[in-house]
Amino acid sequence: MLYLLDANVLIDANRDYYPIGRVDEYWDWLVHQGEQGNVKIPLEIFEEIKEGKRDTDALADWAKRQETKAALEFAEDVDIDLVRRVTYQGYTSDLTDVHVNVIGRDPFLIAYALVDPSNRCVVTTEVSKPTSKGHNRHIPDVCRQFGIPCSNAFEFIRALDFRTDWNK
Repeated sequence: MLYLLDANVLIDANRDYYPIGRVDEYWDWLVHQGEQGNVKIPLEIFEEIKEGKRDTDALADWAKRQETKAALEFAEDVDIDLVRRVTYQGYTSDLTDVHVNVIGRDPFLIAYALVDPSNRCVVTTEVSKPTSKGHNRHIPDVCRQFGIPCSNAFEFIRALDFRTDWNK
């Protein structure tokens, strides 16, 4: 299974439970998993992470490292027809600029998984909210609609068996 990471997985991990500089084993493990072909971050999501919030954003710095990019950036071109399909069928067909900002790059992430849903899984910290409609839909609900596996960050680390002593 190839795990495709949403930006929030990395943002939340850095902010809440695996801060860069305190639990570097997690970040090294992600690079290792990328080198093994188990984890990738689509270009559109990578760009979001590299933007950062400040010049000293540790996550942005980590994402800009050559080793990180080489291991984790998904080297596949997005199928724009799949992006359109995910956007129009999964979210809404009457998008405004405001809707586009709310949805962000999620349709790209889901479109990459839609290429091969039996072998790709989207990882996100968003939780299902089936009552949401249109541009407010959450990734797990859109993935479910398209038959794409979706897991949260903790299911992901259990599936790939992250441990702080993984490298010993």
